Amino acid sequence: MKFIGITGGIGAGKSTVLSLLKENFNCKVVLADEVAAQLMTSGHKCFDEVVALNWPTSILDESGEIDRPLMAKYMFADDELLSGVNAIVHPAVEKEVLNQVEEEKEKHNIEYFFLEAALLIECGYGKLVDEMWYIYASPEVREIRLMESRGYSKERIANTFKVQRSDASFREHCDHVIDNSGTEEETLSQLRALL
Repeated sequence: MKFIGITGGIGAGKSTVLSLLKENFNCKVVLADEVAAQLMTSGHKCFDEVVALNWPTSILDESGEIDRPLMAKYMFADDELLSGVNAIVHPAVEKEVLNQVEEEKEKHNIEYFFLEAALLIECGYGKLVDEMWYIYASPEVREIRLMESRGYSKERIANTFKVQRSDASFREHCDHVIDNSGTEEETLSQLRALL
């Protein structure tokens, strides 16, 4: 079983690629964000550690779970909180993902285990995965997608692109580039060729 990391900038169509992988190949697809969300529910060590950080007010909602939009608001306004949350969540997600990879290897049921995250490179997954794939789409295509799917303004898109890793940097850290600027059929044929 191959363990493959999938990354790319906002609007590149990572979700589309993951759907194509799920529909056409014998694989498991895991989203780092979903693993993180699961680990931050009550009953997990991660939850207790995040809640114990020095928040301006409680970040729990009426049901006793973390109010994620509120947490995000505080986190992105305070570098110390942001690093605190990252220092708790990133290692926990990595541990959970590696456990799942080992379980799947032991079962021998699938050929590929895909992990998707925007920050795979930053979080050091290059050392853990067998291959790192960069999902690329031209800036023009990404802009159109973000305006259509998320209602982003051109200004918001430009600002988001500025803070994300550059195309050259993604290419430098990844083993393969999937050009997802065209049709799903074109993307699928690239996936077939790679796998």
